[in-house]
Amino acid sequence: MTISFSLAASVALHDNYHRIHLPPVPLPLPSRPSPPSSVSWSRRLTIVRFTCGFSDMDNNASSSLFPLHRCKTLHLVRHAQGIHNVEGEKDYKAYLSTELFDAHLTPLGWDQVDNLRKHVHACGLARKIDLVITSPLLRTMQTAAGVFGGESYADGVSAPPLMVANAGNSRRPAISSLNCPPLMAVEYCREHLGVHPCDKRRSISEYRHLFPAIDFSLIENNEDILWKADIREANEEVAARGMKFINWLWTRKEKEIAIVTHSGFLFHTLNMFGNDCHPVIKKEISKHFANCELRSMVLFDRSMLGQDSSSSNFPGRIPQGLDLPSDVAHEKHPEKGGMN
Repeated sequence: MTISFSLAASVALHDNYHRIHLPPVPLPLPSRPSPPSSVSWSRRLTIVRFTCGFSDMDNNASSSLFPLHRCKTLHLVRHAQGIHNVEGEKDYKAYLSTELFDAHLTPLGWDQVDNLRKHVHACGLARKIDLVITSPLLRTMQTAAGVFGGESYADGVSAPPLMVANAGNSRRPAISSLNCPPLMAVEYCREHLGVHPCDKRRSISEYRHLFPAIDFSLIENNEDILWKADIREANEEVAARGMKFINWLWTRKEKEIAIVTHSGFLFHTLNMFGNDCHPVIKKEISKHFANCELRSMVLFDRSMLGQDSSSSNFPGRIPQGLDLPSDVAHEKHPEKGGMN
């Protein structure tokens, strides 16, 4: 079974808003989340086809219309500044340092989290999100909890905290899991695997202590078996894993999903889209994310994969009555075309 989907961005062109769709991408549907297979997904990626240039854009409408229940809204977030970002900018070789293992956020990074949190609440986004998916690394989970979590946690509350106090040397109070969307950790959306200790995760049992209310049930192995000390995941393999992640999203019932992940993962995944669009739109989709940047996209189901029915469509004819449209009536009775 294969699926087809499109990613779109709503952008302003000549003071009018247009929704631009991208070409279908067929991929096999996984029966369940599983660790990515670099070789097989690199090969399957060869079936992706894009058309470049403006000839097709000239001949086709620049806007597309899709049924609402066949769309998902994705709110993509790169984690806030981590200690590895600071040290790596000073000296790239620092990324090889074991002192940066599973890098945590810096104090400035937490300031970035606070500002993004204010934004998602001020614009109303916090109330719309059905699910938050996070990469299972310390910096992404700290960002996800800080931006989308509840208020400060209070002792005596029956619900477990989303993040315990001082998790990952944060010097932050515990964060409540109440009045916020559920958070789920998913391996698919991790950063480049291998070589850099900052991209190696801790054991899930340790994370469960630090983030008691995050759902880790989709991660099968307690230890990090995907990270290899001597093999760095290729850019093409990251893109293939990203496409698999997008594919997996269609198995979820949630319609509005926040995804907290990494710069490399976002860049190489999103760079697969937009090759048939105006260069400005292509850049809006795939350019590198700043720390704690939020970018919203629309994902289209073009292959009948989605199983959810519309919550707002209404069938009409209740009660039933004659309702033959005039243009259909003209085709059915052409001899009466001149009659009212």
